[in-house]
Amino acid sequence: MSDDILLSNHGRVAVITLNRPDRLNAWTTPMRERIIEALHRFDGDEEVRAIVMTGAGDRAFSAGQDLAEAHDFDGERAVAWVREWERYYDALRSLSKPLVMALNGTAAGSAFQVALLGDIRVGHPGVRMGQPEINAGIASTTGPWIMNAMLGMSRTIELTLTGRLMDASECERIGLIHHLVPADQVFTKALEIANELAAKPPVAMRLDKQRFREMTEAGFRDCIAAGQRIQREAYDSGEPARMMEEFFRRRAK
Repeated sequence: MSDDILLSNHGRVAVITLNRPDRLNAWTTPMRERIIEALHRFDGDEEVRAIVMTGAGDRAFSAGQDLAEAHDFDGERAVAWVREWERYYDALRSLSKPLVMALNGTAAGSAFQVALLGDIRVGHPGVRMGQPEINAGIASTTGPWIMNAMLGMSRTIELTLTGRLMDASECERIGLIHHLVPADQVFTKALEIANELAAKPPVAMRLDKQRFREMTEAGFRDCIAAGQRIQREAYDSGEPARMMEEFFRRRAK
């Protein structure tokens, strides 16, 4: 297995570490496939009762999509890309075991969405979270679906259209971060919570998680269908590629 993710076990808790710190743990399609494989493996392992996901380094949980990969997409590839995200999000939503997100840094774009698909989030005062896709010319479809369920339409519109990142105190205030601790205690706290959840009755845990998925399934499938339609139009317009080129030029300076 590639070292862009690291897998470990801490008793009954399995840990997935995103391991591209030089790229702010941004994910590519092969990396997401490996994460999906790990999620399926741990969910089927009777010795595992809870999962923690975190990032390597101290800068980012994940910056989301690696723009270098998405730069050359056309409309057809963008539709296939949305289907890849469907598999990833479905793997997260289908887990029968609790998933704790140990946010060691910024969670942006799709990584913000993935963090919200976890059950409990632990962060530190330096964490920032948000949906900056519009700044790269990428239309948002799954992000607004997730945010609207958690935050309501008004906040969803504001975050989507501005692309701003919220600081940790705002995230905690509106319920996106459940536990705010010093940076060097994030993983320890996440592991503590995961062990607490691992001790809960497993059938009740599985059924509760199943019900949460059922409650949101129709909206999820609708946003995936919309995503295919919208991303095809967005990428065929050429705007994402132009905006990403501008981003790369600014970063090079």
